[in-house]
Amino acid sequence: MTLREQVLEANLSLVSHGLVVETFGNASAIDRERGLVIIKPSGVDYAQLTAAELVVTDLNCEVVEGDKRPSSDLATHIELYKAFPEIGGVAHTHSRHATAWAQARREIPCFGTTHADYFRGAIPVTEEMMHEEIATDYEKNTGLAIARRFAHIDPLTMPAVLVAGHAPFAWGRNVTEAAHFAFLLEEVARLAFMTITIEGAAMAISDSLRDKHFLRKHGPKAYYGQEKT
Repeated sequence: MTLREQVLEANLSLVSHGLVVETFGNASAIDRERGLVIIKPSGVDYAQLTAAELVVTDLNCEVVEGDKRPSSDLATHIELYKAFPEIGGVAHTHSRHATAWAQARREIPCFGTTHADYFRGAIPVTEEMMHEEIATDYEKNTGLAIARRFAHIDPLTMPAVLVAGHAPFAWGRNVTEAAHFAFLLEEVARLAFMTITIEGAAMAISDSLRDKHFLRKHGPKAYYGQEKT
């Protein structure tokens, strides 16, 4: 499967998992050897999206392939690729529960092991952006705000963030993984909302239980599932 096809499939998976409304959302991948990014075009209906319609840009947001404008979130994606050299794909949605937490400007606590299986701790939320950041280079500054929030966080153990007042971004080693983490983020956001609805004083699980579940699936000593051949 070509990188274009992977990006198309990831974008369509956001729809099939109910993570986007209208055309709100996008997924991209980076070809690091060539310094190029493939991303969904702006405002194009997912039902009409094809691999050929995807837009290819350089890391200066200049279109090098395609006759459509790239997603308006392109600059955010590019700042994430610059800040996190380990990642190969980014997914942005306005999924219902994760966006609600972002609008509340609250991180999502790690209430249980379902969360800990994929995110090693609370899902962080960025600081609110200043007027000047919003008025000028808003999308680029959104990416920079995320990078600042992750100054002391490993993006591979925490592959998602909530942008205050906006919505979530997720990423992964490739675009397929990024879309998968966007889906998982929405699931843990929904579970967290249900948890505090049932028990408003609910507490996060212990660090030891959190790390046990995360590390048995990820890292050099992971033992969950079958050995890879």
